[in-house]
Amino acid sequence: MNLACCCQPTIMGKLLSLLARDENSCCSAQQKYDIFLDFENAQPTESEMQLFDEVQIVLTEASDVLSDLKHYSGADQYIRAAINNPSAEQNALTWEALMPRIRTLRRFYFFSQKIAFVVPQILTEICSDDITPSLHLENQQALVKQFSEIIEFVLKFDEYKMRTPAIQNDFSYYRRVLMREGTSVHSFTDEDEDSNSNLNVANKVSLFYAEATPMLRTLSNVTSLFLNKDKRLVDYAIDMLSTMVKVCIRMLETPTVQFRKQETHLFMLRVLVGLIILYDHVHPNGAFVKTSNIDIKGCVRLLKDQPEEFQTENLLNALRYTTAHLNDPSTSKTVRSLLMEA
Repeated sequence: MNLACCCQPTIMGKLLSLLARDENSCCSAQQKYDIFLDFENAQPTESEMQLFDEVQIVLTEASDVLSDLKHYSGADQYIRAAINNPSAEQNALTWEALMPRIRTLRRFYFFSQKIAFVVPQILTEICSDDITPSLHLENQQALVKQFSEIIEFVLKFDEYKMRTPAIQNDFSYYRRVLMREGTSVHSFTDEDEDSNSNLNVANKVSLFYAEATPMLRTLSNVTSLFLNKDKRLVDYAIDMLSTMVKVCIRMLETPTVQFRKQETHLFMLRVLVGLIILYDHVHPNGAFVKTSNIDIKGCVRLLKDQPEEFQTENLLNALRYTTAHLNDPSTSKTVRSLLMEA
């Protein structure tokens, strides 16, 4: 597949025309979604600028969070030494090595709250009931891009977390010491926090990391809360998610849609999978039921047909193991078999 750039704003009309063709695709039984999401060049309108700038600050920090998480190194050696030789000197050395890591893990947790804060603001803008999802996608591409970047961040964070068992080991040891030692450990904790505050935060952070996919849980919870606040928007927001899925599929299936960066194609694949997972978590019946607005079989085939260098097996694993309804009785055996087979 040639991923060299030919996607410039000046040929937008040509792209829209190409996307509107009627040849077979995994969405062939459904309405055509002839929208080009310009993930490389989208710029905010004047009315979007304030929210865009606020979200961009969060996304900039998200990049740092992913980098720190990817390179996280556990304190296993120190913890084993403290368990085998629980002397005051060794405990102090272990605590000194552990605390920078704990501060990092707590920072990740508090960052999840920033994600939880900005997502409803974006959804409020792109899921209003005054215009269709398609028009929102066409007219608010900068915010749609940011929402997509949050979805990609969520997938990457959870993938890195699952590959780093030291996170839970470090935090479990830290929490056990706090619970056992109480105020006697205060001299080793942050100077601006007392032991009770540390333990209260530790309990919340521990619950966060106990989740197999903590950022996905955060995203799905905040999206569900957003929908529950205004029942009128439930169907509309669900329609927005499914429309984004269909638009991503259409662009990925269209050979004439090429991007300046190969990473943009990979980005779209990750966003596609993230949207399906989010849809599955917030829709009462999930994404795998026959009446779903998402063609799961077509999406799975699309992922499996990607070039080997795209390494879509991780994305297929995300669908296999982080969705909520795959193993429901309502999921057809054909869909389940297609997804689970190598």
